[in-house]
Amino acid sequence: MRVLITGGSGFVGQRLCLRLKQAGHRLQVVSRDPDAARSKLPQGADIRRSVLDFVESPPDAIVNLAGEPIAARRWSDEQKNRLIDSRVNVTRDLVILCEQLKQANGKAPGVMISGSAMGYYGDQGEAEVTEQTPPHDEFAHRLCKRWEDTAREAADFGTRVALLRTGLVLDTGGGSLEKMLPPFKLGLGGRFGNGRQFMPWIHREDLVRSILFLLERDDLDGPFNGSAPHPVTNAEFTRTLARQLNRPAVMPVPAMVLETAFGEMARLLLTGADMRPARLLEAGFTFHFPTLEQALADILGKS
Repeated sequence: MRVLITGGSGFVGQRLCLRLKQAGHRLQVVSRDPDAARSKLPQGADIRRSVLDFVESPPDAIVNLAGEPIAARRWSDEQKNRLIDSRVNVTRDLVILCEQLKQANGKAPGVMISGSAMGYYGDQGEAEVTEQTPPHDEFAHRLCKRWEDTAREAADFGTRVALLRTGLVLDTGGGSLEKMLPPFKLGLGGRFGNGRQFMPWIHREDLVRSILFLLERDDLDGPFNGSAPHPVTNAEFTRTLARQLNRPAVMPVPAMVLETAFGEMARLLLTGADMRPARLLEAGFTFHFPTLEQALADILGKS
């Protein structure tokens, strides 16, 4: 089938495109810089600048991964607007595409898997979090809610919508580990604040597999937590990573230092959620890397 991917040249998108191509699907990718994206994606991918450029070659399915990195810089009012716009505007274009295809052909894409994030739940302390857990109202929640609410509008045109609330994505070549590994390899790693905040995480391969799983299962819609079944606290993550690298982790970063450096964005580092993939497990999805030790052993063995 033809699969339209936004964010296809990103850390998760590149691996997803590879797996889709290997499975025999045709790739349609939205990129602001098609020439740069072409060098990162499988040969034969149809790369265009805008979602609406695909009206004449309608996709059968959509995977929406677009969005400016949430932790790239301090959250000024301007940056908050950029974070919202980079997610909501592309998602709105996808809904418009569904509407136009429904009007023109009588049929919209069958499914849209739309990205979201653990930030939907906000700070949940030590409470176990499933897809049914009420959110804590803060900026990260409001950002994710607007993103999800926009994606849900595609259902009005007969498109099945699944929302994937991802944790920290782990693998070589990008993601959360890219910035963490250098200081940890030097023995300069340590917990953030008191280290008791939970860090839901997922191996990139399992995240891509979960997207493929949701694409194929016509009976699954609504929110899904895209994280491994065994989340850990920041302190445990720190100890496990240091142990895998045979390095000490004795350089904690005080909360005040993070708050001074990053302002409100420091909440991403100092708060969290004990997020569990209840609906994926209930649907029969099997994780290849259910524990952090297994995931890091695989990832660091490749680096």
